[in-house]
Amino acid sequence: MDQTKTPTGALWALLASLIFSVNDMLIKFLSDGYALHQVVFTRSLTGVLLLLIVVIPLTGGFGQLRTNRIGLHLLRALFVVAANLFFYMALADLPLATVVSIFFIAPFLITIFSVVFLGETVGKWRWIAVAVGLAGVMLIVRPGTEAFTYTAIFPALAALCYASFHVLTRKIGTTENLMTLTFYVPVVFLVVTSVIGFSLGQGGFSGDGHRSFEFLVRAWHWPAWEDLGIMVFIGVGVTVGGAAISQAYRVAEAALVAPFEYTGLIYATLFGYLIFSEWPDAFEWAGMCLVLASGLVMVWREAVNSKPRVAPPNSPR
Repeated sequence: MDQTKTPTGALWALLASLIFSVNDMLIKFLSDGYALHQVVFTRSLTGVLLLLIVVIPLTGGFGQLRTNRIGLHLLRALFVVAANLFFYMALADLPLATVVSIFFIAPFLITIFSVVFLGETVGKWRWIAVAVGLAGVMLIVRPGTEAFTYTAIFPALAALCYASFHVLTRKIGTTENLMTLTFYVPVVFLVVTSVIGFSLGQGGFSGDGHRSFEFLVRAWHWPAWEDLGIMVFIGVGVTVGGAAISQAYRVAEAALVAPFEYTGLIYATLFGYLIFSEWPDAFEWAGMCLVLASGLVMVWREAVNSKPRVAPPNSPR
C-alpha cells in the first residue's frame, strides 16, 4: 500500500460518513410529511440517472454491466433495499443517534455470518467484541422496561439485512466489477418502491397514527419544490457518498478506513441535538460507548489478522 495515499483514504471515509449522516437527517426531516417509498423512489431515480448519464459512460461504458450472476445481484440488492426501509422506518419514530447506534451491530452480525456461511475463522477477541457490542445495544434498547419500544427492532432488522448484503458482496465480489455491484442496487430500489407506491400510494392503509407505519403507508403526493429539491439532493448524496466510500477502500487499507465510518455516530448525535432536540440518556450513552469500543476492537483485530477482502461498494443508506 502506498503510504502517501493512506491519509487520503481517511478523508474520503470522513466525507462519506458525513454525507450519509446528512442524508439520514434529511430523510428523518421529511418523514412527517411524505411517504417513505416516495422519498426513496425519488432518491433512487436520481442515483440511477447519474449512473446512466454520467458515471457509466465515463468509466468504461455499458458493457461492464454484463454479468452471469444476475440472481445473486438481485438478491443482494433486495437485502439492501430491506435494510434501508427498516432503517428509515425507525428514523421516523426514534432519535437519530439511537437508530444509528443499533444499526452498528451490523459488523458483529457480519462476523457471525462470515463464520456460518463463508467458513471464515474468528478469534476470541472478535467474539468478545461481538458480545460487548450486543450488550451495548441491549443498554440502548432495554427490552422488558418502559423505555423499550418495538420500533427499536427495525434498525436491528436493518443491520441483519445489511449483514446479509455484505456477506453476498464478499461471495460475488471476486468475480464481479465495481459497476455491476453498484448499478443493480438502485435499479431494484426503483422496482420495489414502485410496487409499494402502486400498492400503498393511495393512503388507504394510513391512519394508524404510529410514525413508522405512517411513514411507510402514507399517500403519495406531489412535494413542495423545496422538499423535492431535498429528495433530489439525497439521491445525489447517496451516489457521491457511495463513490467516496469506495474510493476510501480503494486507496487505503480497510483497517484504516473502517474506524472513520464510526464518525457517523458522532454526526447522528450532533444532528439529533441541533435539528430535532434529541439527547441520549445515561443508558444510551453507555450503550453507544460499548458499541463504539467493540467496533474499534474488531477493526484492530482486522488489522492484526488482515486478509485480502472486498469492501462494500456503497453504504446501505
